[in-house]
Amino acid sequence: MKDLTTRQQEILTFIEHYEWRNGYWPSIREIQEKFNFKSTNAVMGHLRALEKKEAIERISGQARTFRIHRPDAPEMNAIPEDATEVVDIPVMGDIAAGYPDRVEPAGEIGRLQVDIASAGYSSRRRSFALQVRGDSMVDAEIYEGDMVVIEPRDPRNGDIVAALIDGETTLKRYIQRGSEPPYLKAENKFYPELYPINELTVQGVAKAVVRSL
Repeated sequence: MKDLTTRQQEILTFIEHYEWRNGYWPSIREIQEKFNFKSTNAVMGHLRALEKKEAIERISGQARTFRIHRPDAPEMNAIPEDATEVVDIPVMGDIAAGYPDRVEPAGEIGRLQVDIASAGYSSRRRSFALQVRGDSMVDAEIYEGDMVVIEPRDPRNGDIVAALIDGETTLKRYIQRGSEPPYLKAENKFYPELYPINELTVQGVAKAVVRSL
């Protein structure tokens, strides 16, 4: 690995410590905020420089996705019998777990590694993750700052879903009884049930929660 500038070493150290604490990389925006960069382009410029100096390496087939280059790490000659399959999924911004809001999708802002067996979903589906904002789902043990893994599929009664209700996004429990119109229910007694005036669109079903310790 070639010599790094002071700032490049600071960024690499931040990424390493973040990955060690959380099990996944910080988002581009988190790196931007940490170092007060004016744009995400500045972050990508530093990441490309780190890649050229072989401090990090790009993950094949995944745009804007890197891992730390560790040439001295021991290689595994065989996959252990008890190994679990881990999938790398995109983090697509955040979602309100409170009152719905009009936050627009930010596109991919990071990556999250998830154990498929624990998450309980198929690796063939195009799952993604959203970071939770708010406390309307605390009785379902979903808290502010959690990462919720979303699987795009049609909901069933009782599923926790990422939904668009009358143009605003939220994370709630999907309720549909018989032929009655569906509505959204919070898992916190201080929040009301949400009935759509014009539209209720389910973007996916929550399959797992990933929490930093």
